[in-house]
Amino acid sequence: MSEFLASIPPVLVCIIVCAAKIIEITIQSLKTCMMVKGQRAKAAGLGLLECLIWGLVISTIIGTLGDNLFLLAFYCVGYAVGLFLGSTLESKIALGTSNLEIIANDESTEKILAYLKAHNMGYTVFEGHGSKDKMNMIFVVIARKEAGKLLKDLRSECDNKMFVAVSEISKYAGGYGMVK
Repeated sequence: MSEFLASIPPVLVCIIVCAAKIIEITIQSLKTCMMVKGQRAKAAGLGLLECLIWGLVISTIIGTLGDNLFLLAFYCVGYAVGLFLGSTLESKIALGTSNLEIIANDESTEKILAYLKAHNMGYTVFEGHGSKDKMNMIFVVIARKEAGKLLKDLRSECDNKMFVAVSEISKYAGGYGMVK
């Protein structure tokens, strides 16, 4: 490997190291998210690939870091870009499950429940009191990738007259349409 790298221009070596580091850290970000969400087999597969890339990259630069600061700079840029791409990609894939806690008045609650029923979605409603009026809390458990569309639709249905807190769920069991 070192013979091959010695035969190509140093700038190209820097670009190769940067690209490999971007791929490695992107994979690392996705692997970490999968581990947290309980997808151990997929995470292990990604971990194997990440380790292979890391071994190739580190063996390429370890002996020359003191002599080639550009290589170190490209390595660091690759790391930063990989973190950004990994987190961006994970947000697009939207792994996991979300819990939406929606707080709304009676009028908005009726509209929200009608929407949820029409879309065959499970929910739980609790009656409560806010600082001024009677309020309802509606719990909805949904795939994380569907949460954005649901929130957009519900805001439109009730003229944005609701408060929503979204959290991620790592484990759940039972419920209407929910078995895991």
